[in-house]
Amino acid sequence: MCRGERAPGLRRLSGPGIILALVATLTPLSSSTRATEPLSLTRYFDNTAISDDGRPDTADFDGSGASLSAQDLTAAGWTRGRALTVQGARLTWPHGEPGEPDNVRAAGQPVRVQGKGDALAFLVAGTGGSDVSGGGTVSYVDGTQSTYRLTVPDWRSGPLGGKAVALPHVNTPGGQLTERARLFVVTVPITGGHEVASVRLPYAVDLHVFALSVRPDTAGWTGSWAASTSTYATVGPWTDRTLRLVVHTSAGGPRVRLRFDNTFASAPVRIGSATVAVQATGATPTGTPVPLTFRGARGAELPAGAQAFSDPLDFAVPADANLLVSFHLPGTVTAAPLHRLTQQRSYVSEPGDHTADSTPAPYTSVLTTWPLLTGVDVGAGPGSVVVLGDSITDGEGSTLEANRRWPDVLADRLRAQHTVPPYGVLNQGISANRVLTDRYPGDGVSADSGGVSALHRLDRDVLAQTSARTAIVFQGVNDLRNGATADNVIAGLRELAERARARGVRVLVATIGPCGGEARCTSVVDGQRAAVNTWIREEAASGSGSGIDGVLDFDAVLRDPARPTRLLAAYDSGDHLHPGDAGLAALAGAVDLGALVP
Repeated sequence: MCRGERAPGLRRLSGPGIILALVATLTPLSSSTRATEPLSLTRYFDNTAISDDGRPDTADFDGSGASLSAQDLTAAGWTRGRALTVQGARLTWPHGEPGEPDNVRAAGQPVRVQGKGDALAFLVAGTGGSDVSGGGTVSYVDGTQSTYRLTVPDWRSGPLGGKAVALPHVNTPGGQLTERARLFVVTVPITGGHEVASVRLPYAVDLHVFALSVRPDTAGWTGSWAASTSTYATVGPWTDRTLRLVVHTSAGGPRVRLRFDNTFASAPVRIGSATVAVQATGATPTGTPVPLTFRGARGAELPAGAQAFSDPLDFAVPADANLLVSFHLPGTVTAAPLHRLTQQRSYVSEPGDHTADSTPAPYTSVLTTWPLLTGVDVGAGPGSVVVLGDSITDGEGSTLEANRRWPDVLADRLRAQHTVPPYGVLNQGISANRVLTDRYPGDGVSADSGGVSALHRLDRDVLAQTSARTAIVFQGVNDLRNGATADNVIAGLRELAERARARGVRVLVATIGPCGGEARCTSVVDGQRAAVNTWIREEAASGSGSGIDGVLDFDAVLRDPARPTRLLAAYDSGDHLHPGDAGLAALAGAVDLGALVP
């Protein structure tokens, strides 16, 4: 088969006849493919997506001569044969030279894949101009099977908020275009505890697979702290600086590992070394900071869009304590992925590697964001509750450096009882975040720190979180305040719940609190809010197929009985939208702890 030529039966299709045409053209291929023994994915590579900028005619990714730039991939750190960790899955970028086959068009091929875990991870892109979807089968060593459905966005029009990496150009025979090319990592559930033997790819026109692996489950770990990446923003610039971030644990344990993410980035970032310590005060640790390693090395390079986990470290992590996570950036960093609203001071050093310093003297600058660091896991424990929310969850209106966000108070309650497991609580709130639309566009340097939509960040911020057992969804007010209808928000909440339930995660949805008196909370908005809350309380709680396991009536907790469209005065931080410490404590106190148990 010539380079760029489609396999028999895989002609480009479009329009309303696509489903019927798929049946007609792909069914004959099924019987012959099923007789084939599973092979490694690279043995099936039949398409070339990557070209050298000087020879764009050597690849034809989409059937029209367009391709990915090898130079752009190298600049992003996606070099040939490199192992990349994305959403907890280890995926290997193809080894071939530009102009050589580097992906397979999905046509029911049986692929040899081995391992136990909680999901399959596909490094993929579509080339049909819109989402492409198809079903496949997972075969296990014990002879059992499960099915999955894979939906893949288009490489030129798919959502930037959901991509693994975006490249700045598209190569064509007529010249290079300044246009974003996207690659995606999409995960699908598998049967837990069963060892995978092989995976049969979907029959799906224009669905291209570059890599595939089993994402290992996180048994033996509990998420203790986490923060969502809310933007990719200008920083520093930091050259040869050490950052000492202050983060607050929920659960404790005898071991620790840290997670760093280069989300939304366009270039790699190098962490030269890193340490962890318990905070005494400010930038001062209680003892000598303990060094971390990454696959045995002192540091790690994070390609654009990828992440790095530190190696497990025997280190007693106290529950309900502040940690100092210090990491040295040996190069120059002018922009970084970060979480904007922290309600916490962290620190930046003078030049040099000061990760091991036991005194605060080198840390001369204050930092009020959390760059790069996205997770702290502790050994053992029962798993985690993940809270997906907006500014109310993020801590807006709470006392600075007091850890009085409502997920912090919920963690306090869990530790103080013995009726249900003392889960870790992971706060994935982002100030200004919405269910339906991206505030941060999902690519490039931006001053908007409202994050990508809950729909676009669910996989990364909930489903890929360490030992996630239950998700609490408390969002929607920002959508309504900015013109979304109740029906829009209900559809978004339903999708979030259904996607999480499909992964075995228990889902609780909270009603939207009152905000009367705030400039954008008009009577029209309040009517829409009431409609969403009615759906959450009645239809969603009725077990009618909404995907919701339970309801937290936060509206009832926060509202003034005399003026139900407004926050109770004692709970109002002063802006009529965000509860203060007392209101946040009331939210945490209203959670039925038994409802958190899967």
